[in-house]
Amino acid sequence: MGDLKIGMIGLDTSHATAFTKLLNDPSHPFYVGGGKVVMAHPVSSSDFNLSYSRVGPITKEVEQLGVQIVHTMEEVAEHCDAILIESVDGRVHLDQVSKLCKFKKPLFIDKPFCLTTSDARRIVELADQYETPIMSSSALRYAESLNMALAIEDKGKIIGADCFGPMEIVDTQRGYFWYGIHAIEMLYTIVGTGAKHVRSESNEDFDVLVSEWQDGRLFSVRGNRKGNGDFGAVIHFEKGSEYVSINSSSKPFYASLLENVLSFLKDGKTRVPLHETIEIIRFIEAANESKETGKKVYI
Repeated sequence: MGDLKIGMIGLDTSHATAFTKLLNDPSHPFYVGGGKVVMAHPVSSSDFNLSYSRVGPITKEVEQLGVQIVHTMEEVAEHCDAILIESVDGRVHLDQVSKLCKFKKPLFIDKPFCLTTSDARRIVELADQYETPIMSSSALRYAESLNMALAIEDKGKIIGADCFGPMEIVDTQRGYFWYGIHAIEMLYTIVGTGAKHVRSESNEDFDVLVSEWQDGRLFSVRGNRKGNGDFGAVIHFEKGSEYVSINSSSKPFYASLLENVLSFLKDGKTRVPLHETIEIIRFIEAANESKETGKKVYI
């Protein structure tokens, strides 16, 4: 089987350029073989500065990497084997999926998957209806240092975790959906599904989310808008704790993500269970509600 012909929708995020370089340039030190971005359709949101201000320059960058730019999403879907949805605005993903699902091509949806639980469930319903494989993930899930820590076998079971990272907030991607999703997805990578409730404490510079899982374990996510911008975690095992520095990984987590995405695009089997993706969206939705009300919110 030859390289997959990959299409891209969006081009208003730096991920579009980074992914195209990793897939299309064999001289890249972290080249991901097996697929090539061959066609793309730029999309932007007129009310979101980080979308409309970037789509033009990023489209040019992607085109210079040998990608054909076309006028519709449907044209991309018709001519490609699989599709990366790279629109930076999570609000538009449901509409995009509704138009692309009928082509039955595997779809990777970059973060955030969407901005409401109802949208998340509808996306999964459409995927089931049209038998279209879908997958979504933050690249942080595949950071080498995180997965090395999770492979430790001599410290017993995981009894807790404290994750942290930068937590910029923008108006159009409500609350924690913009950058909070990265640290929250790290938490889910560590412990899996099962959140019972979450509570947010926040001020102008910091957020701390504390959540109890159904089995009684407590976990936290800390977001910084002031101070360091590192991602990381402390994983608490029965026999000790392990510090994870995401920024110390020698291999870019984008490359590790793409390796998993490419495997998904080839076999149609998501590496992140869809029920987990839905719970992550609900967790963020609940954390946003707690941020506004100051109350504990059940998942």
